[in-house]
Amino acid sequence: MQNLWFITNPNSGTATRAKCEALEALFEESGLELAGRTEFPEQKLPEAAKLDGAGVDTVVLFAGDGTINAALCALETWEGAFLILPGGTMNLLARGLHSETDPHKILHAARTCDRRVALPYVQAGRHRAFVGLILGPAASWFRAREAMRSGTFRRLIAAARGALRKTFGERGIRVEGAKGLGDHYQAVFVTPDLRGLEVAAVDARDWKSIVQLGWEWLSGDWVAAHAVSEAWTEELRVRGGKPVLALFDGEPVTLAPRVPIRSGKSLETFIATRKDEEVPAT
Repeated sequence: MQNLWFITNPNSGTATRAKCEALEALFEESGLELAGRTEFPEQKLPEAAKLDGAGVDTVVLFAGDGTINAALCALETWEGAFLILPGGTMNLLARGLHSETDPHKILHAARTCDRRVALPYVQAGRHRAFVGLILGPAASWFRAREAMRSGTFRRLIAAARGALRKTFGERGIRVEGAKGLGDHYQAVFVTPDLRGLEVAAVDARDWKSIVQLGWEWLSGDWVAAHAVSEAWTEELRVRGGKPVLALFDGEPVTLAPRVPIRSGKSLETFIATRKDEEVPAT
């Protein structure tokens, strides 16, 4: 790790401009070369050819899950290394790759680490989710979450009311391919694993479950929602003939009807500073 390209999103999670500047100063102090910087989404993500032309060997990502997802999808075939630093709300990818939560300590550990691992992801068409995919009426809570992040109270109330109407007013989503799951769930969480897909289906029709699900969404820990049914599968499809709202690592996508949802695996390009037994085998 010597020549870096720094991708950030100062509007996501904890990746403030001041912290980004502090990391850039640490790059210089550590003798690392900064070949380029991208502030997403205001600036366009670099292409693989641009990175290669600048002699970049490592892309450092300091942002939330959505920005990290966009960068990893854009550079899917690039063979350089990725260093993921915790700069979002949940930071699930960074937690899985590093023992530390301090970006500065992770950077120091990464300088002397030559370990690269592959990561699983959920794929549906051209879309990827490295943290998880959410389907169903509960996906509409993303609007309330974005309103809370922006600090717009009036918008938050309107979005929360709309999410409640959808959760109560719609029969729920139906999926097929996961043995043991029934019909009409309010939320289906699909988590990538190197063995396939882990599916957790939530039936949140009573007020207690609704409030809990909504709060967990707003507080950022949406994967902690109580699942009433769980299953493993290699392929999943949404039943019906209408497009559905889906969240790939928290980012909204309109998913076409009956698109196969499968698991995939990245190249071995992610720097992992955790101990061997702490990171899943690739």
